[in-house]
Amino acid sequence: MDQVAFSLEMAVVLGLLAFTVILFVSEIIRIDLAAIIMMVILGLLSQIPELHTLADVNHLFDGFASNAVISIVAVMIIGAGLDKTGIMSKVAATILRRGGTTEARIIPIISGTVGVISSFMQNVGAAALFLPVVSRISVRTEIPLSRLLMPMGFCAILGGTMTMVGSSPLILLNDLIIGANDALPDGAQMQTFDLFSVTPIGISLVVTGIIYFMIFGRWILPFKGDRKDGTSGQSLKEYVKSLYGLNTDIFEITIPAGHRVEGQTIDDMMSKYHMYIIGTAYRGKRWFAPVIQTPITTPCRIAVLGRREVIEQMIEDEGFINHNGLDVFAEDYAPTVSGVAEMVIPPGSKVIGKCAHDLVFRTTYGASLLGVHRSGETLSYVQTEDHESTRVGEVPFQAGDTLVIHVTWQSLTRLTRDRDFVVVTSDFPREELRPSKLGWALLFFVIALGLILFTDIRLSLCLLAGAAGMIVTKVIDIDEAYHAISWSTVFLLASLIPLGQAVQSTGTAAWIADQILVLLHGWPLWALQAGIAVLATIFTLIMSNVGATVLLVPLAVSIAVAAGGDPAIFALTVAISTSNSFLIPTHQVNALIMGPAGYRVIDFVKSGGIMTILFLIVSLTVMNFVF
Repeated sequence: MDQVAFSLEMAVVLGLLAFTVILFVSEIIRIDLAAIIMMVILGLLSQIPELHTLADVNHLFDGFASNAVISIVAVMIIGAGLDKTGIMSKVAATILRRGGTTEARIIPIISGTVGVISSFMQNVGAAALFLPVVSRISVRTEIPLSRLLMPMGFCAILGGTMTMVGSSPLILLNDLIIGANDALPDGAQMQTFDLFSVTPIGISLVVTGIIYFMIFGRWILPFKGDRKDGTSGQSLKEYVKSLYGLNTDIFEITIPAGHRVEGQTIDDMMSKYHMYIIGTAYRGKRWFAPVIQTPITTPCRIAVLGRREVIEQMIEDEGFINHNGLDVFAEDYAPTVSGVAEMVIPPGSKVIGKCAHDLVFRTTYGASLLGVHRSGETLSYVQTEDHESTRVGEVPFQAGDTLVIHVTWQSLTRLTRDRDFVVVTSDFPREELRPSKLGWALLFFVIALGLILFTDIRLSLCLLAGAAGMIVTKVIDIDEAYHAISWSTVFLLASLIPLGQAVQSTGTAAWIADQILVLLHGWPLWALQAGIAVLATIFTLIMSNVGATVLLVPLAVSIAVAAGGDPAIFALTVAISTSNSFLIPTHQVNALIMGPAGYRVIDFVKSGGIMTILFLIVSLTVMNFVF
């Protein structure tokens, strides 16, 4: 086999690769900016005659129109469109009902589900689709998003190894095998792989990933959270704790049939127990902010906010049933749907001199009045050493009063247009769900998925067809679509593509492969296979996994034939190992989750290092056991 001669262009490419890795790991500048700078440097260097093969400046920005980048853009829009219909909230609620609210139970469910989905669609598509679900689960359980997204992302990558259509390298593999057979004698012809030939390998890898995070997650997953300022919409628990210094919570309670409180009003119960009843459910119907003069009808469920010791004492004294978490009311009181806000009564407001009872406040404004700030004093149902309990519903409003309300974000958006109030809470979700568009959203999602699975149409076009359909049918408008795209992810991936192409076009990749093969000469068969797996892993970190597969499969086949091994297994080793991309966020899935979770490169190095080793051990072991 002819050796590739080392050249000046190769030295420059290796230097740029090293510089890129240093910038990524040190994070002196943002990694998307580092990628852009590398692309610019590559283009400028290619203007030097001796380095003209580094890049074609006429195609330097082709990465922005690449299949991978356009696919990511389209799948982000599709995910946002599905989220707009409210279906992702229902999926999140289902997972919470099945898995509870602990990391140990949620991570396996999310990761396993995404792993299965990514076995039939591109792994970045599965990850982007579940990103809104995981985000909603995070805010409901108060588990930081950074604790959930990395297990999901890693298992999306691992799930791509479960079928021959789960990742681009496996899709290409059979074509590469057919091409390689032309150079092999009749007795050494390789058989192509069936759709589920790799399933045992993929299942083993996904299970390994789940177990890895379940056992070591507490140490390797970062804690990253966001703090809201005083003008931000907050959950009930956050607000009451900051206002009163109390550890309050929301409880879901059943009042049994025929209980003695039947007939009492909601206001009576709130005054007696110094708590808030913020929701009721009776005969399958729910009321988010029930009118406080409403009599209690049993049996019913109520959503209650108050001090834990007070509520638990009430439950014990009255014989109520505590459901230990939200069930019926889980969706209504998720922080993504509702929370606490503040608004001021301006001079000239029509509500001055009237009380909440007069205004039928809960019905009129879709909000529960929790308290009134006035002259440094807080009036509320909550009783503490510093605050007496007050029937705030009977307090006449004055100009300058600050009303503390629990409200859905949709209702708060409407209140911002009401001249009788000045809403001072500014940072809250202003999303408008469109459940009536669910049918259109599912239709175009199924169309996109069907085109991917049953046609040879380019992946990006299949996904764009689904995204465009959702925009045209107003599942999501064009401005919302633009907002749904993570542009930092787009620029990161598009800017790295020219560098990966330079690694291949200058012969740098072939030269690196030659050096590795020299080192592997004379090794036993199992060591050669392991060496090929490590080489594929390294290549997929610095160039596209498709490029690494196209480059290394012929080399792997040649090595297997020379060493007396099975060339098909060596080719499969390459295609599987190019999914072993966890160390740095160059893989599309890692780039996708990096921004929302606030990950740094060192977080991937820390978590991905062990995962990389486990991937190699498990994949090679199962591959040799099965084949």
